[in-house]
Amino acid sequence: MNIHEYQAKELLGAYGVPVPKFRVINNPWETYDALRDLGSGNIAIKAQIHAGGRGKAGGVKLASNAEEAIRLTEEMYGKVLITHQTGPAGKKVRKIMLSEAIPIAKEYYLAMIIDRLVQKPVMMASTEGGMDIEQVAAQTPEKIIVERLLSGVEISPYVGRKIAFGLGLTGKQAVELPKLVLNLCRLFVEKDCSLIEINPLALTPEGEFIAADAKINIDDNALARHPELRRLRDFEEEDPLEILARRYGVDYVKLDGRIGCMVNGAGLAMATMDLIKLAGGEPANFLDIKGGANKQNVVNAFKLLTADPRVEAVMINIFGGIVRCDMVASGIVEALHEIEIKIPIVVRIEGTNMAEGRQILNNAPFKFILADSLADAAKKAVAALPGGAS
Repeated sequence: MNIHEYQAKELLGAYGVPVPKFRVINNPWETYDALRDLGSGNIAIKAQIHAGGRGKAGGVKLASNAEEAIRLTEEMYGKVLITHQTGPAGKKVRKIMLSEAIPIAKEYYLAMIIDRLVQKPVMMASTEGGMDIEQVAAQTPEKIIVERLLSGVEISPYVGRKIAFGLGLTGKQAVELPKLVLNLCRLFVEKDCSLIEINPLALTPEGEFIAADAKINIDDNALARHPELRRLRDFEEEDPLEILARRYGVDYVKLDGRIGCMVNGAGLAMATMDLIKLAGGEPANFLDIKGGANKQNVVNAFKLLTADPRVEAVMINIFGGIVRCDMVASGIVEALHEIEIKIPIVVRIEGTNMAEGRQILNNAPFKFILADSLADAAKKAVAALPGGAS
C-alpha cells in the first residue's frame, strides 16, 4: 500500500525522525489557515499524488510569501501531473502539502527496503541526496552504501555507525545519524513496511538532520495487523479495477496492452505475459485467479477483464494441478452464461482431465479458440486482435 508524503512524515515524526512543520489542504480555501499555522518564511508547496517525479512535472513549488503561496496553491490544485510513474493519463492533484522550506547545507539519501535475495531488510545510504537513486546506481554505484541487517527484526547500533562513517560524517552528525537509523528500522519493522525512502535527508546549516522528503510503502499482507494504517489508503490514487480485484480476492495489476490474461498461478501468469510479448502483443493485465479456479473466480475474472475497455481479446491459461481441467472448463462455460463476452477467447488448458476439459469447451454454445501449448495460445491471442498486433 502506497501512502502520501505527508502521511509518511507523520509516521516518521511519531518515531522520532525530524520532519519539517507542514499542513495539508484538501481545497485552496484551506490555504489561509494553513499559512497562519506555518507562520512567515519560505513555503514549499507539494502536490500529494502517488508518483515520483512531481518536481519535474510542476508538482513542487517554492513561495517566498503568503500571496505567492496562495497563487501557486490555486494553480496547482486540480492540475493533472504527468510523470514517468503516472503514465500518460497522469494524476489529478486533490491534496497539497504546505511545508516550511528548511535551509539545506547538504543532502543525503537514506532508505530501507527488503532484499528478497537474502530475505532480510537492507539499509541504503548515499551522499548523493536529492538525485534519482537509479541514476546514482547506474553512474556512480560506489557512492551507494548498502548494509544488510543480520536479523529481520533487530538492528545493531553498529550498522548506524558504519553508515555514518561511510557518509563521511564526524562529530555531532556521526552521533545523531545512528540514532535516526535505529528509529527508522524500528518504524520499518513495527509497521511492516516494504519501503522507507528519505530523499533528501537534509542537513541544515545548524547541523540538524531533517527528512525533507519521504516515501513509505506498507506491506498489504500485513494490514490486518494494523487497523491504524488501513485508514491511510487513498482510493482516489488507486486504479478502480485493482480495488475491485481485492474485493474479489484475486491478484490483478492493470497494464497498457490489449490482451486480457486469466491465469491460475503467479509464475504461470508471468510466463503468459512474456509469451504474449514474444508473439508481438501486449498484455492488458496480470491476473492470477490462484489455485482454486472455481466458477465464481472465473466470473469475477471476466468482470475485471470486460471492465477494461482496452481489452480486445482474452487469453485463458490454466494448468490443472490442484484443480481439474474439466472443473475449470465448466466454470468458464457457466461464467459466460452470466456475462456476455463479444471478444475472442483463446483457451489453453493443460494437466489433470485435460481431454475432458477440452471436450466441454468444444461442446459449449460459445466459440472458443483452443490452443495446444502456451506459445500457440499467445500467437493465437495476438492473431485474434482486430488488426493483429498492430
